[in-house]
Amino acid sequence: MRGVDVSAVDVDLAKRAVETAVANGADDAEAYAIEETRREISVYGEEVESLTAASQRGIGIRAWIGSRVGYGFGTDLSPDGLAQAAARAVSTAEAADPDEFAGPPASAGETPVVAGLSDSSASEWETAEAIELALAVERAATQADPRVAGVTQAVYVDGVERVGIAGSTGIAGEFEASTAYAYTQALAEGERSRETGLGFGLARGPAGLDPAAIGQEAAERATEMIGASKPDSRACPVILDPTVAASFVGLLGGTLGADSVQRGRSPLAERLGDEVAGEAFVLHDDGLDPGGPASSPVDGEGVPHRRTALIEEGRLRTFLYDTYAARRGGTESTGNAGRAGYRTSPSVSASNLIVTPGSLSFEDLLAEVGEGICITDVAGLHSGVNPISGVFSVGASGRVISGGELAEPVREFTIASDLVSMLRAIRAVGATARWVPFGGSVRTAPLLIDEMTISGS
Repeated sequence: MRGVDVSAVDVDLAKRAVETAVANGADDAEAYAIEETRREISVYGEEVESLTAASQRGIGIRAWIGSRVGYGFGTDLSPDGLAQAAARAVSTAEAADPDEFAGPPASAGETPVVAGLSDSSASEWETAEAIELALAVERAATQADPRVAGVTQAVYVDGVERVGIAGSTGIAGEFEASTAYAYTQALAEGERSRETGLGFGLARGPAGLDPAAIGQEAAERATEMIGASKPDSRACPVILDPTVAASFVGLLGGTLGADSVQRGRSPLAERLGDEVAGEAFVLHDDGLDPGGPASSPVDGEGVPHRRTALIEEGRLRTFLYDTYAARRGGTESTGNAGRAGYRTSPSVSASNLIVTPGSLSFEDLLAEVGEGICITDVAGLHSGVNPISGVFSVGASGRVISGGELAEPVREFTIASDLVSMLRAIRAVGATARWVPFGGSVRTAPLLIDEMTISGS
């Protein structure tokens, strides 16, 4: 498709970089090598609006001299290029201030195997085929209902990456992974209003996407909002649909990072072992789930990924740690070092956040609520949340729940609470979960919240 040889990057390349750094004066070293391609196509009005295809490869090297650490990176993977990046890492370590918590990740045993991380269609599909998929998404949305006037755009994105990581302490790992997703925002007109609706799909490669289902979902979500008005202000039960629930879970994942906790920038600091959620809400971080977009055998510094219980039986079980945060906290890494690329050092990051599904169908959840609101969209969530207190007030839209069934659409209202209070008010979790790729990697079913403040008319 793009003629990029991802086989050039492997664990042996990373090992050579580590050996070079140690030969240049490092006591310990770690190397992270990556080669990746990414393609994004946007269509509108049956024509290609934009098309970008990019590839990059590079290596990042961390070097430790005592309790000082330095970093160097480069795109030249030849022996000379590795030597230059290693020399930069060593020289910055020599100039760095000592840090008692700085140190290389320790070897953590055998690297797990995660099957199905890569789909050949992500690299084999020609650009023309990918364009046709995006166009098929748009057509499916516009043809699903005569009230759909068009879409804002239909987008297809795919990517393939190959990673090799090695460390002087015995860390070693490599993997290849691919992702593909498509989405569209449909525009529906009626009753002197124009409403929007999102449809999306996620897979390892384009062959796993269903453009008809994506377009249909967007059309349905847009048309069901026609005639929306403001609801009455009140406190009532709400259901968060999976896309909205995933946004809150992703936000929660950020507050569970040990770096945020240690800096006092999390509403869950000092809450370890406390009851912080309803017993129905069970949350794990799982970097080994075969379906997870963020899955891989190892994290960004080569520590094996694992399944970590974060909230069980309503109680906060642990935080997420990389090696630095773990040394600072007197514990061990949970395999949660994330990378923004080879140019930067790793930092604490959730992998796949997974909410354990419950036993109730969506219809059962509606019946449980009786009278309330189903929230299908929120706006400005991350900017509308205080990261220290967890207090939020954000705009929302959705459907009234009346008599245990979905009723008229509502919009232009706000929901307000705080993260811990919201978690404690979770009464039930739906049975049907979904991966949501926006703003992180989250798998969740709908969440039933006992009470939330609605500010409308």
